[in-house]
Amino acid sequence: MMKRRNKRVLITGSGSGMGRATALLLAEKGYDVIAATRTPEALYDLHPNIVPVAMDLRDRASVEAAVKEAGQVDILINNAGYGFVSSVEEAKEAEMVAQFDINLMGLLRVTAAVIPAMRRAGGGVIVNISSFLGKIGLPMLTFYNASKYAVEGVTDSLRYELRPFGIRVHSVMPGFFDTCFARKNLRINERSFAPDSPYRCFSENLAPRIVDEINHGNDPKEVARIIAKIIDDPDAPARVAAGEKARKFIPMRRELSDEDFERRVREYYNLG
Repeated sequence: MMKRRNKRVLITGSGSGMGRATALLLAEKGYDVIAATRTPEALYDLHPNIVPVAMDLRDRASVEAAVKEAGQVDILINNAGYGFVSSVEEAKEAEMVAQFDINLMGLLRVTAAVIPAMRRAGGGVIVNISSFLGKIGLPMLTFYNASKYAVEGVTDSLRYELRPFGIRVHSVMPGFFDTCFARKNLRINERSFAPDSPYRCFSENLAPRIVDEINHGNDPKEVARIIAKIIDDPDAPARVAAGEKARKFIPMRRELSDEDFERRVREYYNLG
């Protein structure tokens, strides 16, 4: 009798934070985990069911090579990303492009690479790690917000596009979590943080508060558990909020008018 193979999961951004926590949890549950990262050496010997692979989301050839190495992917977790902090006025063109190249285009490159095999197999699961900031705007995070709003749009459209092939598509919208995000995955525009920047009030007051909220946020294992539940449940909702901030602000966003919600956010973050 032929032995049934384990389900295979490809996770991007597996080197730390939510990606690493998810890789470990799914490996412990018996999945074969292909952990894609720019630093695969950080994942060697992490778990017998975890196979690290090198992947640069900015490079289609790198993405396609990693997906080929992964083999038949049953589940894709699009987790990799970073945050860029800047005013719109002061951002450089290259900084703008880079934010979307990773958070949006990278996600699309990997997704496009795994869809053909999922389609031929007659099913699969794709989980996009978005953010509650994919529904809520904040100053100085315009480019990150926009990239995550775009991820939400991708999720909505792909749910229609891939449903005929038995492929489920979901998003998880985390709030602020205690990961390496603020320490390693936040990049700033130096001009916006200069003493003579017209946006100094935001860089001096809002940005440190956001960093503090991230550093004292929820445990990334919560996101890992949500992802595992989505994978196991064929009737899982299209999107799930994760963490205190997301569970507070996303329902509020649905219930209030644009103007009332904006007023609440200004009051909460003392934006004037």
